[in-house]
Amino acid sequence: MGEPGSLVTGDRAGGRIWCLQRVGMNAEKLLLKDGKEVTVGRGFGVTYQLISKLCPLMISRNHCVLKQNTDGQWTIMDNKSLNGVWLNRVRLEPLKVYSIHKGDHIQLGMPLENKENAEYEYEVAEEDQERNSYLTPKSDQKMEKNKDLRTKRKFSLDELEGLGAEGPSNLKSRITKMSCESDQPVKSHGKGEVASQSSEYLDPKLTSLEPSEKTTGIHVSVPAKVVELHHKKQKVSYPLASQHILELFKVIMSRILKLKVQMQEKQGLEKEQGEEDLKQQLAQTLQEHHDLMEELNHNKKNLEAVLQAKNKELEQTKEEKEKVQAQKEEILSHLNDVLENELQCIICSEYFIEAVTLNCAHSFCSYCINEWMKRKIECPICRKDIKFKTRSLVLDSCISKMVDNLSSEVKERRIVLIGERKAKRLS
Repeated sequence: MGEPGSLVTGDRAGGRIWCLQRVGMNAEKLLLKDGKEVTVGRGFGVTYQLISKLCPLMISRNHCVLKQNTDGQWTIMDNKSLNGVWLNRVRLEPLKVYSIHKGDHIQLGMPLENKENAEYEYEVAEEDQERNSYLTPKSDQKMEKNKDLRTKRKFSLDELEGLGAEGPSNLKSRITKMSCESDQPVKSHGKGEVASQSSEYLDPKLTSLEPSEKTTGIHVSVPAKVVELHHKKQKVSYPLASQHILELFKVIMSRILKLKVQMQEKQGLEKEQGEEDLKQQLAQTLQEHHDLMEELNHNKKNLEAVLQAKNKELEQTKEEKEKVQAQKEEILSHLNDVLENELQCIICSEYFIEAVTLNCAHSFCSYCINEWMKRKIECPICRKDIKFKTRSLVLDSCISKMVDNLSSEVKERRIVLIGERKAKRLS
């Protein structure tokens, strides 16, 4: 446990109290008083001060806070500590309140590299107060120290009064010895300690030491020479001490001024050096920026040249494509003209279906010329008598291949027309 804490026995008799019992150390416990907030850390304003011997910064100044909620349940909160608070081996979130129960394990800080457990590990317990010892809060420690100081002062006063009971001669020799001892610090220090130390050894009560029947019952008188010698020493020591202090103050001030001048000179040199470094860095940065801009401009020019070449190629390709497209359209239009003029039946105005050629060399659809011959046996074009007709397979093949490259509407209409003529022929 931290050195500022001391172990004392609880004040209240009987009853059960909550406490944090340090693991492995039954004598060291932190008392949790009902209705009071308990703070733990290494700072000065906490309830329990913990100072780590292994790692002084392991415990934060205000490490954690323990207090009761409205239901009387004790809670713990990590007050943004550096190394954390662990409840049952789980680290708590900062500034978040967690309830604790009997038997819970609380760990403050983390274990060191060569240690398995942390330095401060506690277990929540509820025990009889009069049987156990607890770590005293800092306020109680200060009260005990002040009490000890008052006891020591009273003891020294009683001891000096007891010296007066030994007799005037003995008291004179003892006071003279004290005054001689009080002169020694003047030679060693020379800072005005004579007045304070002489007044400490020769209290005003002792210089006049009147008869005291309450304490000793014996009348004691101090020789006037001793008192007069004491006052003379005080008058002589005050000017000497003040003069020495003044000279020491002047020396210290001169040293402070010299150090201040040196610090200013050093700061000026550092500032100049820093400015030069900044200028060099700025010049280097500007040069790098200039080089980078030149490289970017060069790359930009190269990229523009490449883009121009690509654009020219695209334009040439576009022109060639347009020429090819125009040629293709011209061929298609010519083909359509040929199909319309040369490969159409004059009777039905459709492309030849099962084309036949007459003895006069004119061609017609087989269905169309048969229907025509039912009325007249002469050519519809030249009016010559029809003597014979011949099937033209070359025209049928040529027309079928040409129709495959035409639109879907033409194809569908031709298929429908072929189906209708077959149906009429069968009927």
